[in-house]
Amino acid sequence: MVTTIQLNENVKERLDRLKDSNKQTYEQIILQLMKLTEEHKRKQEELMIEGYKEMAKESLRICEEWKHVDAELDWEWNENGD
Repeated sequence: MVTTIQLNENVKERLDRLKDSNKQTYEQIILQLMKLTEEHKRKQEELMIEGYKEMAKESLRICEEWKHVDAELDWEWNENGD
């Protein structure tokens, strides 16, 4: 089923500038833009995952350092505040 959509003239002009050739349709351009958007979102998600992995590694490293410091100190809880 084919649906007709209305475009403002400035949108049509911008779509025309995106054409690789005169034979390329607006539908093909829109599909290409959708594909690029999906790829960009996927890459952004991958970068975020990698960033969080690096942050987790750094947090573990810091926890390990503090674990050694904690083991060396003799902590005592005093309820009187002394």
